[in-house]
Amino acid sequence: MNGEKTTSLGHIVYGCMGLGGDWSSAPYGLAEIDEAEAAVEAALEAGIAIFDQAEAYRFGKSEAVFGEVLSRSGGLRERIQINTHCGLSTDSREVPHYNLDGAAIIESVGRSLTRLKTDYIDTLLLNRADPLLEPGQIASAFEFLRSSGKVRYLGVSNMSGTRMASLQRHLDTPIVVNQMEMSLGKRDWIETGVLVNHRDRNRYSFPEGTIEYCLGNSVRLQAWAPLARGVYSGRASALSTPEEAATAKLVLSLAHGKNTTPEAIVLAWLMKHPAGIEPVIGTRDPKRILASRDAELQATLMTRHEWYALWRAARGADVPVPGPGPEPAWPTPQARALAGSGVLGPVDQHVGNGHV
Repeated sequence: MNGEKTTSLGHIVYGCMGLGGDWSSAPYGLAEIDEAEAAVEAALEAGIAIFDQAEAYRFGKSEAVFGEVLSRSGGLRERIQINTHCGLSTDSREVPHYNLDGAAIIESVGRSLTRLKTDYIDTLLLNRADPLLEPGQIASAFEFLRSSGKVRYLGVSNMSGTRMASLQRHLDTPIVVNQMEMSLGKRDWIETGVLVNHRDRNRYSFPEGTIEYCLGNSVRLQAWAPLARGVYSGRASALSTPEEAATAKLVLSLAHGKNTTPEAIVLAWLMKHPAGIEPVIGTRDPKRILASRDAELQATLMTRHEWYALWRAARGADVPVPGPGPEPAWPTPQARALAGSGVLGPVDQHVGNGHV
């Protein structure tokens, strides 16, 4: 790696779960370090400067190979931010469990720092809500880590707005980030808000008020698995649902029309949302990492019609509209308006029949 200054922190995060080899206690080797270095170099070239780690990723091997990459490149640590997660036990001798006791948090951070070969972690994320967590212990542990310079900020992963509010009351510093699964394929975060007072409301599960809490308290939302494991950007298969196939076709059409990549379109759909969602991409393939670099620009260019067309394709049905009896289709004039925009014409054969 060269020592040139990377671009400023962007809105895409690189998730390191895939680095470090297989999910076993087998040691990593030079091949795994080289693979991690190639992924990090591609991420830096794409303008990414936030890297998401966890003690649980590959049983610690992901952090370890990342630390080896940092050792190879002098000055890299100062040009990036590192998140890491704690709270999930990886001891194979024990029943799988969460542990957010104060002592466990401090010990986990110590192990992560050793593996990462760094003196500090930018943001420590509590990985899911341990049912036995005691907010006072978390507050004390974080204050110890912050005051000793080992951790700068605190975040959470997969926590509801109400749980965050409860925890925040015990903290002197703000929770700065919450990671949730969000994508065109995992749309609960949108559907639960739209389907209030609707018969399909129970089909989706997302903690109500979480998006609003994050928006109202300046908590950055980061989306894990934002590419939905590639089903909309080139990894569709015979097992894909009709909705997935239709959405992938629309994504490809939009990408060709905008001279960009399917990955950029899929991520742009997330980033268009007013919550300022930061996708956490996790591919090890440098080509796919670089294919994401245009996402932020595409989010600014994506029209409302295009955004809704992608949502409609992914959900396989119109968004709810007022009307008595069975859910009505969109009026034909609206369908024609969308078709006239050039978004749906090549993809959706139902346009003109009132089904947009």
